[in-house]
Amino acid sequence: MLRYLIESRRPSRRRHVAGTMHSLKGSRVLVAGALLCASFALHPAQAAQAVRVTTSMGEFVVELNAERAPLTVANFLRYVNEGFYSGTLVHRVVGNFVIQGGGHAAADYKLKAVHEPVVNESGNGLQNKRGTVGLARAAGPHSGNAQFYVNIGDNSDLDPLPARWGYTVFGRVISGMDVVDRIGVVPTGSAGPLKSEAPLKAVIIEKVELTQASAAAPESVNRATMPSTESAPPPP
Repeated sequence: MLRYLIESRRPSRRRHVAGTMHSLKGSRVLVAGALLCASFALHPAQAAQAVRVTTSMGEFVVELNAERAPLTVANFLRYVNEGFYSGTLVHRVVGNFVIQGGGHAAADYKLKAVHEPVVNESGNGLQNKRGTVGLARAAGPHSGNAQFYVNIGDNSDLDPLPARWGYTVFGRVISGMDVVDRIGVVPTGSAGPLKSEAPLKAVIIEKVELTQASAAAPESVNRATMPSTESAPPPP
């Protein structure tokens, strides 16, 4: 079964947040991106929004950065407004790396049907620092759709380089990072069709809903890890 993966590849010293492949021509992806951008322009109020992610282990709030990642934020909010994330799983947990979810249905672990993928915006200057939120994707750079991840460590391996695409950061956790950290240490193994690194006790995303960033006071741990354009440390 094709599914989103997080894996470590020692030869390149790079970890990946990857996903289900879609056979789309580059032109179709660019057209889809343009449509998303147009949709976003019609709804400028979304730029200052945040979302509250409620899970079976608690909730956390993500502030979205539509200025730096307009296509990705518009894409994410499309799924939020459709209620897509309700009843999905945090299906992958990698200690000191990321937690990932938003694609597999909690009822049967099957991947949910998604919209067209979004154009990669990893060159927006936002780094994969602890507490930031990014869009998972497959090997193709423009293959991200619904699944997202939260960095529980500083993951410069996921940032772009001149010769390669990275993974788009589009937000940061401003409240509830303790919940993310608790999810990040749950026992993992094989669950359903997932062969490894799946929580042995299902962690369910109950809902993702719009809120106001001001409704959640930023925690000190997240202020210290706000995305920046400074040079990231080299991969371990």
